[in-house]
Amino acid sequence: MQNYESTGAEAAMAGVFLTFMLFFWAICLIIIVAMWRIFTKAGQPGWASIVPIYSAVVLMRIIGKPDWHFLLYLIPFYNIYIAIVHTNLLSKSFGKGEGFTVGLIFLGIIFYPILAFGDSVYLGPGGAGGAHLDNKIDSIGTPAV
Repeated sequence: MQNYESTGAEAAMAGVFLTFMLFFWAICLIIIVAMWRIFTKAGQPGWASIVPIYSAVVLMRIIGKPDWHFLLYLIPFYNIYIAIVHTNLLSKSFGKGEGFTVGLIFLGIIFYPILAFGDSVYLGPGGAGGAHLDNKIDSIGTPAV
């Protein structure tokens, strides 16, 4: 006959698992709220960020790509390149540069909330439609005519 008594090690493992799961769900909630806010800033419905395929289609509209472009994520290895390009277009759409894109890729848990709740403003697809076009500046920093 086997003894089925709970040991301290099993209780500790259950506690570690519960802590991990709570941490995981907290991160998921932060990212969902941040994406909801990013979609809202871009003039799209926030709820679209939680609908699996539709969110990718709306994201393509935000960054200025055709709706079908989300299908490129289905091509192995090429999808990594496409994800980087689309992330760069997302950061440019909010007036951020390539450094911010690197932050979105490697530290998304920090940079997506910064994009969502910071002072960044949606400038249009790829950053092309905003007020920054009114004051064009050439490569040496002087206003262009």
